[in-house]
Amino acid sequence: MELNTTYILSQVFIVVSYIFLISTYQFKNRTTILLFGFLSAVATGASHFCLAAYSGLAMTCVSVIRNSIFFVQEKKGKSDKITKVDWAILVVLFSIAIVSAVLTYQGFLSLMSVFATLIYTYSVWQKNTKVYKYLGPPTSICWIIYDIYITSWFGMLLESALMISAIIGIIREHKSK
Repeated sequence: MELNTTYILSQVFIVVSYIFLISTYQFKNRTTILLFGFLSAVATGASHFCLAAYSGLAMTCVSVIRNSIFFVQEKKGKSDKITKVDWAILVVLFSIAIVSAVLTYQGFLSLMSVFATLIYTYSVWQKNTKVYKYLGPPTSICWIIYDIYITSWFGMLLESALMISAIIGIIREHKSK
């Protein structure tokens, strides 16, 4: 890792990304979670581009597509019940992620971004914000490993903070009952 302008810019983008993402674990409204997740994915994509982390970049493209689809569905007032269309969307998103993983494979550790994306995609797909919060820590673990692999030190640090935020969100969820 060379400390140059591109690397510094990648770390600025990742900080912006995590400001959006950390806040998602404190929201109860799925539309707000999806909107902030979308903004986070755009900033993460810019960071991965700067780092030439192509698996991560591909997964953030999947994230942008995913959050856009889910956000539009949520705005249309779709029910909380999972439909055949919802299942089809999940299959398509998983397929895009897997094809992207094959095309951008850079070694086993590059797959950590794929695992994180698949877990996170399921967590926001199923429409239950509790499941979203519970799947936050395993998603974070995958991203931490990937961030170490691509030498995104702020990414690793902030993903750790995100995992703590997710755990706090889980605790708050339990206390509110």
